[in-house]
Amino acid sequence: MSAIEIDEAQIDEGLYSRQLYVLGHEAMKRMAASNVLIVGVKGLGVEIAKNIVLAGVKSVTLFDPEPVQVQDLGTQFFLRESDVGKPRAAATLPRLAELNAYVPVKDLGGSPGQEITVDLIKGFQVVILTDAPLSKQLEINDWTHANDVHFISAETRGLFGSAFNDFGPKFTCIDATGEQPLTGMDKDGIVTCLDETRHGLEDGNFVTFSEVKGLDELNGCEPLKVTVKGPYTFSIGDTSNLKGDYVSGGIFTQVKMPKIIEFKSLRESLKSPEYFMTDFAKFDRPATLHAGFQAISAFKEKSGHLPKPRNAADAEAVLALAKEIAGSDAEDLNTKVIEELAYQATGDLSPVNAVIGGFVAQEALKAVSAKFHPMLQHLYFDSLESLPKETPSEQDAAPQQSRYDGQIAVFGSSFQRKIADHRQFLVGSGAIGCEMLKNWSLMGLASGDKGIIHVTDLDTIEKSNLNRQFLFRAKDLGKFKSEQAAAAVIDMNPDLTGKILSHQDAV
Repeated sequence: MSAIEIDEAQIDEGLYSRQLYVLGHEAMKRMAASNVLIVGVKGLGVEIAKNIVLAGVKSVTLFDPEPVQVQDLGTQFFLRESDVGKPRAAATLPRLAELNAYVPVKDLGGSPGQEITVDLIKGFQVVILTDAPLSKQLEINDWTHANDVHFISAETRGLFGSAFNDFGPKFTCIDATGEQPLTGMDKDGIVTCLDETRHGLEDGNFVTFSEVKGLDELNGCEPLKVTVKGPYTFSIGDTSNLKGDYVSGGIFTQVKMPKIIEFKSLRESLKSPEYFMTDFAKFDRPATLHAGFQAISAFKEKSGHLPKPRNAADAEAVLALAKEIAGSDAEDLNTKVIEELAYQATGDLSPVNAVIGGFVAQEALKAVSAKFHPMLQHLYFDSLESLPKETPSEQDAAPQQSRYDGQIAVFGSSFQRKIADHRQFLVGSGAIGCEMLKNWSLMGLASGDKGIIHVTDLDTIEKSNLNRQFLFRAKDLGKFKSEQAAAAVIDMNPDLTGKILSHQDAV
Protein backbone atom coordinates (compact mmCIF):
# COMPACT_ATOMS: atom_id res chain seq x y z
CA MET A 1 0.00 0.00 0.00
CA SER A 2 1.46 3.36 -1.00
CA ALA A 3 1.69 6.27 1.43
CA ILE A 4 -1.26 8.64 1.11
CA GLU A 5 -2.17 12.10 2.28
CA ILE A 6 -4.48 12.10 5.28
CA ASP A 7 -7.30 14.56 5.83
CA GLU A 8 -10.24 14.29 8.18
CA ALA A 9 -12.19 12.07 5.80
CA GLN A 10 -9.26 9.71 5.22
CA ILE A 11 -8.07 9.01 8.77
CA ASP A 12 -8.13 5.25 9.14
CA GLU A 13 -10.27 4.89 12.24
CA GLY A 14 -9.72 1.14 12.31
CA LEU A 15 -5.96 1.68 12.65
CA TYR A 16 -5.95 4.83 14.80
CA SER A 17 -9.04 4.12 16.94
CA ARG A 18 -7.29 4.13 20.33
CA GLN A 19 -5.23 7.19 19.44
CA LEU A 20 -8.27 9.14 18.27
CA TYR A 21 -9.82 8.73 21.72
CA VAL A 22 -6.92 10.73 23.15
CA LEU A 23 -6.04 13.21 20.40
CA GLY A 24 -9.21 13.70 18.37
CA HIS A 25 -9.55 14.34 14.64
CA GLU A 26 -8.31 17.95 14.65
CA ALA A 27 -5.01 17.07 16.31
CA MET A 28 -4.57 14.10 13.98
CA LYS A 29 -5.10 16.38 10.98
CA ARG A 30 -2.37 18.73 12.22
CA MET A 31 -0.03 15.79 12.73
CA ALA A 32 -0.76 14.53 9.22
CA ALA A 33 0.47 17.84 7.80
CA SER A 34 3.86 17.71 9.55
CA ASN A 35 7.24 16.54 8.28
CA VAL A 36 9.70 15.28 10.90
CA LEU A 37 13.48 14.95 10.57
CA ILE A 38 15.38 12.61 12.90
CA VAL A 39 19.16 12.96 12.96
CA GLY A 40 20.94 9.87 14.27
CA VAL A 41 19.27 6.46 14.17
CA LYS A 42 21.14 4.37 16.67
CA GLY A 43 19.12 2.90 19.56
CA LEU A 44 17.60 6.18 20.76
CA GLY A 45 16.89 7.55 17.29
CA VAL A 46 15.10 4.42 16.11
CA GLU A 47 12.90 4.38 19.25
CA ILE A 48 11.80 7.94 18.49
CA ALA A 49 11.28 7.16 14.81
CA LYS A 50 9.26 4.02 15.56
CA ASN A 51 6.87 5.87 17.86
CA ILE A 52 6.37 8.82 15.50
CA VAL A 53 5.78 6.61 12.46
CA LEU A 54 3.19 4.58 14.36
CA ALA A 55 1.42 7.76 15.49
CA GLY A 56 0.90 8.98 11.92
CA VAL A 57 2.61 12.17 10.71
CA LYS A 58 2.96 13.34 7.09
CA SER A 59 6.50 12.00 6.70
CA VAL A 60 9.58 10.96 8.64
CA THR A 61 13.05 11.57 7.23
CA LEU A 62 16.23 10.00 8.62
CA PHE A 63 19.78 11.32 8.52
CA ASP A 64 22.60 9.03 9.59
CA PRO A 65 25.16 8.14 6.91
CA GLU A 66 27.57 6.48 9.38
CA PRO A 67 28.23 2.76 8.85
CA VAL A 68 26.47 0.23 11.07
CA GLN A 69 28.71 -1.26 13.76
CA VAL A 70 28.17 -4.58 15.47
CA GLN A 71 27.60 -2.76 18.80
CA ASP A 72 24.56 -1.02 17.28
CA LEU A 73 22.70 -4.35 17.22
CA GLY A 74 22.35 -4.24 21.01
CA THR A 75 19.82 -1.40 20.87
CA GLN A 76 18.88 -0.77 17.23
CA PHE A 77 16.09 -3.27 16.62
CA PHE A 78 15.75 -2.58 12.88
CA LEU A 79 19.35 -3.53 12.08
CA ARG A 80 20.68 -7.03 11.41
CA GLU A 81 24.15 -8.59 11.30
CA SER A 82 24.04 -8.40 7.50
CA ASP A 83 23.69 -4.60 7.77
CA VAL A 84 27.09 -4.09 9.42
CA GLY A 85 29.06 -1.64 7.28
CA LYS A 86 26.00 -0.16 5.54
CA PRO A 87 24.80 3.42 6.20
CA ARG A 88 22.57 3.36 9.29
CA ALA A 89 19.68 5.37 7.86
CA ALA A 90 19.56 3.40 4.61
CA ALA A 91 19.70 0.08 6.46
CA THR A 92 16.99 1.14 8.92
CA LEU A 93 14.53 2.59 6.41
CA PRO A 94 12.90 -0.56 4.92
CA ARG A 95 11.90 -2.08 8.28
CA LEU A 96 10.82 1.28 9.72
CA ALA A 97 8.64 1.97 6.68
CA GLU A 98 6.76 -1.31 7.25
CA LEU A 99 5.25 0.05 10.48
CA ASN A 100 2.71 2.38 8.87
CA ALA A 101 1.76 2.47 5.19
CA TYR A 102 0.30 5.97 5.67
CA VAL A 103 3.68 7.49 6.64
CA PRO A 104 6.41 7.69 4.00
CA VAL A 105 9.90 7.24 5.43
CA LYS A 106 12.80 8.88 3.60
CA ASP A 107 16.58 8.89 3.80
CA LEU A 108 18.33 12.26 3.57
CA GLY A 109 21.44 10.50 2.28
CA GLY A 110 24.96 11.76 2.90
CA SER A 111 28.36 10.13 3.17
CA PRO A 112 30.26 8.85 6.23
CA GLY A 113 31.63 11.74 8.28
CA GLN A 114 29.09 14.20 6.90
CA GLU A 115 27.24 16.24 9.54
CA ILE A 116 23.78 17.73 9.45
CA THR A 117 23.68 21.38 8.36
CA VAL A 118 21.12 24.17 8.33
CA ASP A 119 20.68 23.80 4.57
CA LEU A 120 19.53 20.19 5.03
CA ILE A 121 16.86 20.86 7.67
CA LYS A 122 14.75 23.38 5.76
CA GLY A 123 11.24 22.17 4.95
CA PHE A 124 10.71 20.25 8.20
CA GLN A 125 8.30 21.23 10.96
CA VAL A 126 10.19 19.25 13.64
CA VAL A 127 13.94 18.59 13.83
CA ILE A 128 15.14 15.99 16.36
CA LEU A 129 18.85 15.52 17.05
CA THR A 130 20.03 12.42 18.91
CA ASP A 131 23.48 11.98 20.47
CA ALA A 132 24.74 15.09 18.65
CA PRO A 133 27.69 17.20 19.89
CA LEU A 134 26.62 20.27 21.85
CA SER A 135 28.21 22.56 19.25
CA LYS A 136 26.03 21.00 16.54
CA GLN A 137 22.92 21.28 18.72
CA LEU A 138 23.62 25.00 19.20
CA GLU A 139 24.21 25.57 15.48
CA ILE A 140 20.97 23.88 14.43
CA ASN A 141 18.90 25.34 17.27
CA ASP A 142 20.00 28.90 16.53
CA TRP A 143 18.37 28.53 13.12
CA THR A 144 15.26 26.63 14.21
CA HIS A 145 14.54 29.11 17.02
CA ALA A 146 14.74 32.03 14.59
CA ASN A 147 12.55 30.29 12.00
CA ASP A 148 9.74 28.81 14.14
CA VAL A 149 10.82 25.22 13.56
CA HIS A 150 10.25 22.89 16.51
CA PHE A 151 13.53 21.54 17.89
CA ILE A 152 14.25 18.61 20.22
CA SER A 153 17.63 17.19 21.17
CA ALA A 154 18.17 14.03 23.19
CA GLU A 155 20.87 11.59 24.21
CA THR A 156 21.37 8.57 26.43
CA ARG A 157 24.53 7.54 28.26
CA GLY A 158 24.10 4.20 29.96
CA LEU A 159 21.57 4.65 32.76
CA PHE A 160 21.41 8.41 32.09
CA GLY A 161 19.29 10.34 29.60
CA SER A 162 18.58 13.93 28.64
CA ALA A 163 16.18 15.84 26.41
CA PHE A 164 15.70 19.49 25.48
CA ASN A 165 12.67 21.19 23.90
CA ASP A 166 12.49 24.46 21.98
CA PHE A 167 9.26 25.00 20.07
CA GLY A 168 10.00 28.65 19.30
CA PRO A 169 9.62 32.08 20.91
CA LYS A 170 5.81 31.94 20.81
CA PHE A 171 4.38 28.43 20.61
CA THR A 172 0.60 28.12 20.65
CA CYS A 173 -0.73 25.20 22.68
CA ILE A 174 -4.39 24.82 21.71
CA ASP A 175 -5.33 22.39 24.48
CA ALA A 176 -2.89 22.15 27.40
CA THR A 177 -4.63 19.34 29.29
CA GLY A 178 -6.57 17.29 26.73
CA GLU A 179 -9.37 16.93 29.28
CA GLN A 180 -13.06 17.53 28.63
CA PRO A 181 -14.13 21.10 29.51
CA LEU A 182 -15.47 21.33 33.05
CA THR A 183 -19.10 22.24 33.73
CA GLY A 184 -20.97 22.97 36.91
CA MET A 185 -24.01 24.68 38.41
CA ASP A 186 -23.98 27.92 40.39
CA LYS A 187 -26.29 29.26 43.07
CA ASP A 188 -26.60 32.44 45.15
CA GLY A 189 -24.69 34.52 42.62
CA ILE A 190 -22.25 33.33 40.02
CA VAL A 191 -19.24 32.18 42.00
CA THR A 192 -20.45 29.46 44.37
CA CYS A 193 -21.05 25.95 43.10
CA LEU A 194 -24.25 24.13 43.98
CA ASP A 195 -24.24 21.78 46.98
CA GLU A 196 -20.53 22.30 47.61
CA THR A 197 -19.52 20.68 44.33
CA ARG A 198 -15.86 21.30 43.52
CA HIS A 199 -15.51 23.34 40.35
CA GLY A 200 -12.08 21.92 39.38
CA LEU A 201 -10.94 25.19 37.80
CA GLU A 202 -7.56 26.87 38.10
CA ASP A 203 -6.50 30.52 38.05
CA GLY A 204 -6.35 31.68 34.45
CA ASN A 205 -9.00 29.27 33.14
CA PHE A 206 -11.86 30.75 31.12
CA VAL A 207 -15.60 30.06 31.43
CA THR A 208 -18.87 31.03 29.83
CA PHE A 209 -22.41 30.66 31.20
CA SER A 210 -25.87 29.42 30.31
CA GLU A 211 -29.26 29.22 32.04
CA VAL A 212 -28.54 32.21 34.28
CA LYS A 213 -31.78 33.88 35.38
CA GLY A 214 -31.65 37.62 35.82
CA LEU A 215 -28.21 38.41 34.41
CA ASP A 216 -29.11 37.43 30.86
CA GLU A 217 -25.95 39.03 29.43
CA LEU A 218 -23.90 36.22 30.97
CA ASN A 219 -25.66 33.57 28.89
CA GLY A 220 -23.41 32.76 25.93
CA CYS A 221 -21.01 35.55 26.89
CA GLU A 222 -17.44 35.82 25.65
CA PRO A 223 -15.05 33.68 27.75
CA LEU A 224 -14.34 35.25 31.14
CA LYS A 225 -11.09 34.74 33.04
CA VAL A 226 -11.38 32.92 36.36
CA THR A 227 -9.76 33.74 39.69
CA VAL A 228 -10.14 30.82 42.09
CA LYS A 229 -11.28 31.77 45.60
CA GLY A 230 -11.63 28.24 46.95
CA PRO A 231 -12.58 24.70 45.94
CA TYR A 232 -16.26 25.68 45.60
CA THR A 233 -16.00 29.36 44.60
CA PHE A 234 -14.43 31.44 41.87
CA SER A 235 -14.57 35.02 40.63
CA ILE A 236 -15.07 36.30 37.10
CA GLY A 237 -14.25 39.91 37.95
CA ASP A 238 -16.48 42.98 38.11
CA THR A 239 -20.08 42.28 37.03
CA SER A 240 -21.53 45.62 38.18
CA ASN A 241 -21.92 46.85 34.60
CA LEU A 242 -24.25 43.98 33.69
CA LYS A 243 -27.92 44.82 33.28
CA GLY A 244 -30.49 43.25 35.60
CA ASP A 245 -30.31 41.53 38.94
CA TYR A 246 -29.29 37.95 39.51
CA VAL A 247 -32.26 35.74 40.32
CA SER A 248 -31.05 32.14 40.33
CA GLY A 249 -29.39 29.27 38.52
CA GLY A 250 -26.68 29.13 35.95
CA ILE A 251 -24.33 26.59 34.46
CA PHE A 252 -20.69 27.43 33.80
CA THR A 253 -18.74 25.71 31.03
CA GLN A 254 -14.98 25.88 30.80
CA VAL A 255 -13.68 27.29 27.51
CA LYS A 256 -10.34 25.93 26.34
CA MET A 257 -8.24 28.95 25.35
CA PRO A 258 -5.00 28.73 23.40
CA LYS A 259 -1.91 29.17 25.57
CA ILE A 260 1.13 31.01 24.26
CA ILE A 261 4.34 29.42 25.57
CA GLU A 262 7.66 31.23 25.24
CA PHE A 263 10.61 28.89 24.77
CA LYS A 264 14.20 29.98 25.20
CA SER A 265 16.82 28.92 22.68
CA LEU A 266 19.32 26.27 23.71
CA ARG A 267 22.05 28.91 23.90
CA GLU A 268 19.97 30.97 26.35
CA SER A 269 18.69 27.94 28.24
CA LEU A 270 22.16 26.56 28.96
CA LYS A 271 22.85 29.73 30.98
CA SER A 272 19.50 29.86 32.81
CA PRO A 273 17.95 26.39 32.55
CA GLU A 274 14.40 25.43 33.46
CA TYR A 275 14.26 21.81 34.61
CA PHE A 276 11.42 19.36 34.17
CA MET A 277 11.43 17.27 37.34
CA THR A 278 10.92 13.53 36.99
CA ASP A 279 11.98 12.43 40.47
CA PHE A 280 11.50 14.76 43.43
CA ALA A 281 13.69 12.49 45.55
CA LYS A 282 16.59 13.68 43.35
CA PHE A 283 15.88 17.38 43.49
CA ASP A 284 19.52 18.44 43.02
CA ARG A 285 20.25 15.90 40.27
CA PRO A 286 19.21 17.98 37.20
CA ALA A 287 21.73 20.75 37.92
CA THR A 288 24.51 18.19 38.29
CA LEU A 289 23.58 16.40 35.06
CA HIS A 290 23.15 19.75 33.25
CA ALA A 291 26.88 20.34 33.78
CA GLY A 292 27.74 16.66 33.38
CA PHE A 293 26.23 16.17 29.93
CA GLN A 294 27.93 19.35 28.69
CA ALA A 295 31.20 18.03 30.10
CA ILE A 296 30.82 14.71 28.26
CA SER A 297 30.32 16.59 24.98
CA ALA A 298 33.32 18.83 25.70
CA PHE A 299 35.48 15.79 26.53
CA LYS A 300 34.59 14.10 23.25
CA GLU A 301 35.26 17.21 21.16
CA LYS A 302 38.60 17.69 22.92
CA SER A 303 39.85 14.08 22.91
CA GLY A 304 38.01 12.66 19.90
CA HIS A 305 36.36 9.85 21.85
CA LEU A 306 33.96 9.30 24.73
CA PRO A 307 35.30 8.48 28.21
CA LYS A 308 36.28 4.82 28.40
CA PRO A 309 34.17 2.52 30.60
CA ARG A 310 35.21 2.61 34.27
CA ASN A 311 38.37 4.59 33.41
CA ALA A 312 39.34 6.76 36.39
CA ALA A 313 41.52 9.19 34.43
CA ASP A 314 38.80 9.95 31.89
CA ALA A 315 36.23 10.36 34.68
CA GLU A 316 38.53 12.81 36.47
CA ALA A 317 38.89 14.84 33.27
CA VAL A 318 35.10 14.95 32.80
CA LEU A 319 34.64 16.07 36.41
CA ALA A 320 37.15 18.90 35.91
CA LEU A 321 35.27 20.05 32.81
CA ALA A 322 31.95 19.89 34.66
CA LYS A 323 33.31 22.07 37.47
CA GLU A 324 34.60 24.56 34.91
CA ILE A 325 31.18 24.66 33.21
CA ALA A 326 29.34 25.05 36.52
CA GLY A 327 31.54 27.98 37.55
CA SER A 328 30.47 29.45 40.88
CA ASP A 329 28.02 26.55 41.36
CA ALA A 330 30.76 23.90 41.14
CA GLU A 331 30.62 23.19 44.87
CA ASP A 332 26.99 22.09 44.53
CA LEU A 333 27.78 19.38 41.99
CA ASN A 334 27.38 15.74 43.00
CA THR A 335 30.83 14.51 41.99
CA LYS A 336 29.92 10.82 42.37
CA VAL A 337 27.07 11.21 39.87
CA ILE A 338 29.30 12.95 37.33
CA GLU A 339 31.97 10.27 37.71
CA GLU A 340 29.32 7.59 37.13
CA LEU A 341 28.08 9.47 34.06
CA ALA A 342 31.63 9.43 32.69
CA TYR A 343 32.03 5.72 33.47
CA GLN A 344 28.82 4.97 31.55
CA ALA A 345 29.29 7.41 28.66
CA THR A 346 29.73 4.64 26.08
CA GLY A 347 26.86 2.65 27.55
CA ASP A 348 23.82 2.07 25.37
CA LEU A 349 20.84 0.38 27.03
CA SER A 350 17.64 -0.59 25.26
CA PRO A 351 15.32 0.09 28.25
CA VAL A 352 16.73 3.59 28.77
CA ASN A 353 16.41 4.32 25.06
CA ALA A 354 12.79 3.17 25.29
CA VAL A 355 12.08 5.59 28.15
CA ILE A 356 13.76 8.64 26.61
CA GLY A 357 12.66 7.72 23.08
CA GLY A 358 9.04 7.41 24.15
CA PHE A 359 9.20 10.73 25.97
CA VAL A 360 10.82 12.57 23.05
CA ALA A 361 8.36 11.12 20.53
CA GLN A 362 5.49 12.30 22.73
CA GLU A 363 7.01 15.81 22.82
CA ALA A 364 7.30 15.79 19.03
CA LEU A 365 3.62 14.87 18.76
CA LYS A 366 2.76 17.73 21.13
CA ALA A 367 4.71 20.07 18.86
CA VAL A 368 2.86 19.08 15.69
CA SER A 369 -0.61 18.58 17.20
CA ALA A 370 -0.54 21.59 19.58
CA LYS A 371 -2.30 19.34 22.08
CA PHE A 372 -1.05 18.77 25.65
CA HIS A 373 1.42 21.03 27.42
CA PRO A 374 5.02 20.51 26.28
CA MET A 375 7.93 19.89 28.60
CA LEU A 376 9.84 23.01 29.71
CA GLN A 377 12.70 22.75 28.78
CA HIS A 378 15.44 20.42 30.08
CA LEU A 379 14.77 16.83 31.14
CA TYR A 380 17.48 14.86 32.94
CA PHE A 381 16.90 11.22 33.83
CA ASP A 382 18.88 8.55 35.60
CA SER A 383 18.25 5.06 36.92
CA LEU A 384 21.32 4.60 39.08
CA GLU A 385 19.21 2.40 41.35
CA SER A 386 19.61 -0.25 38.65
CA LEU A 387 23.35 -0.59 39.30
CA PRO A 388 24.46 -3.59 41.38
CA LYS A 389 26.14 -2.93 44.73
CA GLU A 390 29.46 -4.00 43.27
CA THR A 391 30.15 -2.13 40.05
CA PRO A 392 32.27 -3.80 37.35
CA SER A 393 36.00 -3.26 37.00
CA GLU A 394 37.50 -1.48 34.01
CA GLN A 395 38.56 -4.84 32.60
CA ASP A 396 35.10 -6.37 33.09
CA ALA A 397 33.44 -3.38 31.36
CA ALA A 398 35.85 -3.29 28.40
CA PRO A 399 34.34 -3.71 24.91
CA GLN A 400 34.42 -7.20 23.38
CA GLN A 401 33.34 -6.30 19.84
CA SER A 402 29.96 -7.91 20.48
CA ARG A 403 26.37 -6.75 20.06
CA TYR A 404 26.15 -6.40 23.85
CA ASP A 405 29.07 -3.97 24.30
CA GLY A 406 26.75 -1.06 25.17
CA GLN A 407 25.36 -3.08 28.06
CA ILE A 408 28.70 -4.54 29.12
CA ALA A 409 30.05 -0.97 29.44
CA VAL A 410 27.52 -0.36 32.22
CA PHE A 411 27.10 -3.72 33.96
CA GLY A 412 30.15 -5.74 32.90
CA SER A 413 30.66 -8.99 31.01
CA SER A 414 30.00 -11.18 34.07
CA PHE A 415 26.54 -9.62 34.35
CA GLN A 416 25.97 -10.35 30.66
CA ARG A 417 26.77 -14.02 31.18
CA LYS A 418 24.43 -14.14 34.17
CA ILE A 419 21.36 -12.76 32.39
CA ALA A 420 22.04 -15.00 29.38
CA ASP A 421 21.05 -17.96 31.57
CA HIS A 422 17.96 -16.25 32.94
CA ARG A 423 14.53 -17.95 32.82
CA GLN A 424 11.58 -15.61 32.27
CA PHE A 425 7.80 -15.91 31.95
CA LEU A 426 5.76 -13.16 30.25
CA VAL A 427 1.97 -13.02 30.41
CA GLY A 428 0.57 -10.94 27.54
CA SER A 429 2.21 -9.83 24.30
CA GLY A 430 0.19 -6.70 23.57
CA ALA A 431 1.67 -3.19 23.48
CA ILE A 432 3.66 -3.50 26.71
CA GLY A 433 4.45 -7.15 26.06
CA CYS A 434 5.94 -6.28 22.67
CA GLU A 435 8.15 -3.66 24.30
CA MET A 436 9.26 -6.09 27.01
CA LEU A 437 10.17 -8.78 24.49
CA LYS A 438 12.00 -6.26 22.33
CA ASN A 439 14.07 -5.07 25.29
CA TRP A 440 14.82 -8.60 26.48
CA SER A 441 15.87 -9.64 23.00
CA LEU A 442 18.25 -6.71 22.58
CA MET A 443 19.67 -7.27 26.08
CA GLY A 444 20.43 -10.90 25.30
CA LEU A 445 18.23 -12.09 28.15
CA ALA A 446 17.89 -15.90 28.15
CA SER A 447 20.23 -16.26 25.17
CA GLY A 448 22.58 -18.67 26.99
CA ASP A 449 22.55 -22.45 27.25
CA LYS A 450 20.30 -22.45 30.33
CA GLY A 451 18.11 -19.50 29.33
CA ILE A 452 14.46 -19.67 28.26
CA ILE A 453 11.55 -17.23 27.82
CA HIS A 454 7.94 -18.39 27.98
CA VAL A 455 5.29 -16.02 26.60
CA THR A 456 1.55 -16.66 26.67
CA ASP A 457 -1.33 -14.71 25.15
CA LEU A 458 -4.79 -15.94 24.14
CA ASP A 459 -5.44 -13.05 21.74
CA THR A 460 -5.08 -12.89 18.00
CA ILE A 461 -3.86 -9.81 16.12
CA GLU A 462 -6.43 -7.26 14.93
CA LYS A 463 -6.02 -4.10 12.87
CA SER A 464 -6.11 -1.61 15.77
CA ASN A 465 -3.15 -3.46 17.35
CA LEU A 466 -0.86 -2.37 14.51
CA ASN A 467 -0.91 1.25 15.72
CA ARG A 468 0.98 0.47 18.95
CA GLN A 469 2.05 -3.20 19.07
CA PHE A 470 5.05 -2.72 16.85
CA LEU A 471 6.11 -6.36 16.49
CA PHE A 472 3.07 -7.06 14.30
CA ARG A 473 2.41 -6.24 10.64
CA ALA A 474 -0.66 -6.35 8.40
CA LYS A 475 0.35 -9.82 7.17
CA ASP A 476 0.00 -11.07 10.77
CA LEU A 477 -3.71 -10.22 11.15
CA GLY A 478 -5.64 -13.12 12.68
CA LYS A 479 -2.55 -14.92 13.95
CA PHE A 480 -1.72 -15.52 17.62
CA LYS A 481 0.12 -12.63 19.26
CA SER A 482 2.46 -14.83 21.28
CA GLU A 483 3.67 -16.74 18.22
CA GLN A 484 4.27 -13.69 16.03
CA ALA A 485 5.91 -11.70 18.83
CA ALA A 486 8.33 -14.56 19.53
CA ALA A 487 9.23 -14.86 15.85
CA ALA A 488 9.77 -11.10 15.55
CA VAL A 489 12.25 -10.83 18.42
CA ILE A 490 14.17 -13.91 17.28
CA ASP A 491 14.62 -12.07 13.98
CA MET A 492 16.00 -9.10 15.97
CA ASN A 493 18.49 -11.28 17.84
CA PRO A 494 19.25 -14.74 16.42
CA ASP A 495 20.90 -15.64 19.76
CA LEU A 496 17.34 -16.28 20.99
CA THR A 497 16.65 -18.99 18.41
CA GLY A 498 15.04 -21.88 20.26
CA LYS A 499 14.97 -19.83 23.47
CA ILE A 500 11.40 -18.45 23.29
CA LEU A 501 8.41 -20.72 23.72
CA SER A 502 4.98 -19.28 22.87
CA HIS A 503 1.71 -20.42 24.45
CA GLN A 504 -1.99 -19.61 24.24
CA ASP A 505 -2.77 -20.63 27.81
CA ALA A 506 -4.85 -18.71 30.32
CA VAL A 507 -3.06 -17.75 33.53
